[in-house]
Amino acid sequence: MRTPEGEPIPPNTLAELRRDMERRRLVNNQIRQIEEARLERLEQTPSDGPHAMVRLLARVIGVGIETADMLVHEVLSRNMRDRRAIARYGGLTGSPDESGRRRREKGLARSGNARVRRGMVQLAWRFLIYQKDSALAQWYRARTENARGTRKPLIVALARKLLIALWRLVRQGVVPDGVVLRPAQ
Repeated sequence: MRTPEGEPIPPNTLAELRRDMERRRLVNNQIRQIEEARLERLEQTPSDGPHAMVRLLARVIGVGIETADMLVHEVLSRNMRDRRAIARYGGLTGSPDESGRRRREKGLARSGNARVRRGMVQLAWRFLIYQKDSALAQWYRARTENARGTRKPLIVALARKLLIALWRLVRQGVVPDGVVLRPAQ
């Protein structure tokens, strides 16, 4: 290996690169071990409460084991009374500012579970790719096709709707309209 000028890489820099590569290998091995342990737990007791929810969510095309596991353990295994409680807990509701007659929307409330909020926004973008024919994806596309500056605010609305739909899927067994599931194993 050489520098862009053609000189050999200095020994200290080369040693640092080797240490960084070793750290990366170590972290990758640890991540692999964690993922294998999760899959092993799912295989040992597949019909246990949370494990059954994870397996059901992972059947939705576009939702992986990691996302399903996070959603079940952070939100869906809790007893929530209704869809509004689910959206509030997920941190996917608005933060209105009301003063006298003025009412403004100030964006997302910072209350709620930040990990779920970030995961659901990422899942919403992924959902648009893998579940193009679902009613939720069509709802999003219908509202954003001719409007400027609405994609990001509406992706949060889609994430909220998606979280509620997944909650209904694991609690009541109601598959959202147009959502494609992988075959059961």
